[in-house]
Amino acid sequence: MTNISADTRIPFPCHLVYATYRDKLNDLIPYMHNVRSVQIKSRREENGKVYTINEWHGGGEIPAAARAILSEDMLSWTEYNTWDESNLTLEWQIKTHAFTEAVHCGGKNQFIAEGDTTLIQSRGKMSIDPHQMKGVPWFLTGTIAHVVEDFLGKKIEPNLLQMSEGVRHFLEQATKNRSL
Repeated sequence: MTNISADTRIPFPCHLVYATYRDKLNDLIPYMHNVRSVQIKSRREENGKVYTINEWHGGGEIPAAARAILSEDMLSWTEYNTWDESNLTLEWQIKTHAFTEAVHCGGKNQFIAEGDTTLIQSRGKMSIDPHQMKGVPWFLTGTIAHVVEDFLGKKIEPNLLQMSEGVRHFLEQATKNRSL
C-alpha cells in the first residue's frame, strides 16, 4: 500500500480556491503539464453536495523498463468526486483504465482557511491486488504489481501539487486581468 500525502498553500481565500478546483477544471488544464485533457462525464448536485465524474488523460513517458508491461491506458483514469462545501472537502476515488480491478486508489482533500491563504491537505491510499491483474501470468503478477504501484505512486503526488499550482496561476491571471 502506498500513502499519498501532499500539502500546498495558495495565496487566495479558501472559498474561492475550493470553487475554482470544483468548477473550473477545464480552465486549469493549460497550467497542468502532465495532463493532455479532461472530459467532464457528469456533474450533479444533491443534498448540498456536488458529485462529478471526470475522465483524465495524462501525459508523460512510461519508463523503458515498464513499457513492456504498461500501456498508454496507465496514463488515463476516471475520477469520482464528492464535493462537500459545508466542510470544504473533496472525497475522491480513481479508477485506472488499465488493471481497473487491481488498482484501488482514493482519498480526501481538505481546504483550510489560513487568513487570506488556503492550505490544501491531500491524503489518500493506493493499493494493488496482484491477484486481480487480468491477462497477466500468475508468476509475474507480483513483479508487475510492484512496477505499476511504483509508476502510479510517482505520478499521483506530483499531479496533486501541479493541480494546486494550476489553481494558483489561474487565480493570479484572473486577478491580473480584472485589474487592467
